[in-house]
Amino acid sequence: MRLPIKRSVSTREDGFTLVEILVTLAILAAVLPALLNAFASAARNQALSDNSTTALYLLKFQMAQIEMEGFPDVGEASGEFGENSRYHWDSVIEDIESEEIENVRRVQVTVTWIHKSRERSMSMTTFIADRQKSQTQQGQQQGGGR
Repeated sequence: MRLPIKRSVSTREDGFTLVEILVTLAILAAVLPALLNAFASAARNQALSDNSTTALYLLKFQMAQIEMEGFPDVGEASGEFGENSRYHWDSVIEDIESEEIENVRRVQVTVTWIHKSRERSMSMTTFIADRQKSQTQQGQQQGGGR
């Protein structure tokens, strides 16, 4: 005698229902544009940040060039950083008119560049003293007071 074999029939079905798929697509449709916009905005900001960082390094470089020359002459100058450079610099050197301070000049350097069809700029200002004249005056003051 043979025993009947019981087969287990599962009423559970594997897979996703159409409603689950539609809900998932609706969520993606709502969230995905915002995520893509955030990534695009981050990429734009990164490009501007890179340009600003480069401009800052070039600004410091040009200011150091002026400072290494010693006491700079009064006037204006401009130039580029290398051939076909997107970055340009302008410098303005002027005397400080003050009774308390002598032999000091104000140096302002500005670096400009174009980013997304807009001109951007960054400036730095410093003061440079004529150390040779200052040391000579100090020596005269010390020698005259004896």
